[in-house]
Amino acid sequence: MSHASAGLPVGRGLLYLIVAGAAWGTAGAAASLVYRASDMGPAALSFWRCLAGAVLLLAVRLLRPRARPAAPVTRGGALLRAGATGLGLAVFQTAYFAAVSATGLAVATVVTLGAGPVFIALGARLTLGERLGRSGTAAVAGALAGLGVLVLGSGGAAVRPWGVLLALASAAGYSGMTLLTRRWGRSGADQSATTVGAFAVATLCLLPLAAVEGLVPHTVEPVRLLWLLAYIGTVPTALAYALYFAGAAVVRSATVSVIMLLEPVSAAVLAVALLGERLTAATLVGTALMLGSVGGLAVAETRGARSAAEEPALV
Repeated sequence: MSHASAGLPVGRGLLYLIVAGAAWGTAGAAASLVYRASDMGPAALSFWRCLAGAVLLLAVRLLRPRARPAAPVTRGGALLRAGATGLGLAVFQTAYFAAVSATGLAVATVVTLGAGPVFIALGARLTLGERLGRSGTAAVAGALAGLGVLVLGSGGAAVRPWGVLLALASAAGYSGMTLLTRRWGRSGADQSATTVGAFAVATLCLLPLAAVEGLVPHTVEPVRLLWLLAYIGTVPTALAYALYFAGAAVVRSATVSVIMLLEPVSAAVLAVALLGERLTAATLVGTALMLGSVGGLAVAETRGARSAAEEPALV
């Protein structure tokens, strides 16, 4: 069950992705609390989030023993991986926040997270030769249906073309980031170095936008704000993205895109449990559809990895 180039078992990669998706879902609730406690804007929040992630990941990389990569790494190759992945990360986050502002949270979420699996499935087929298969297609369809029910079930969403285009740009950034991670994972690239470099590039890309918006927020609750920023920089950023990049290197790209749809499920649970939102039938049905799709794909991915590992013994 191990991916030969990355050295990480596929089963563990799936677990990493599940934890990352659940952690991503907590970022929205934490961001809502940040906005309530201060006048910080989305670009500034993204900047501080990426900066904190870069610092924490670099510290972890410097403190732990460094494993030798499975493939030789050149300086030019490392810069290319960090630059391309960081640009995808910056586009993914910034375009999504802009889409939320332009067309609302519900539509932006559905278009971004709904288009992502479609873009990734097509890109993986054309560039990586990965086939989705009938079961995979059914799982993607079920996950997208669950996403639509979960986010749009309450109704009242307004669709604005400019916001939809921004959401599609966000999905393209996320898809490119996922496909590149998968491709370089096959070649045995050092995912830890790529992750640190990606956050450094994303931080530089976001700095001008954050400076225009205002880097230092005004607040009457500085301690609470610092704790919230520390949480956002640690759990849904440094931890979640480190797990995401490691898992995405060994798991099929289409499977990655569906598993990461756990983000809105986690966000919906937190909204009901912590923010006082009402539990609706749409929330229950959408969550059930998405969890069922994620579970089905995880089982199929594990079986496929086991078959691939056993195949040489049968020849």
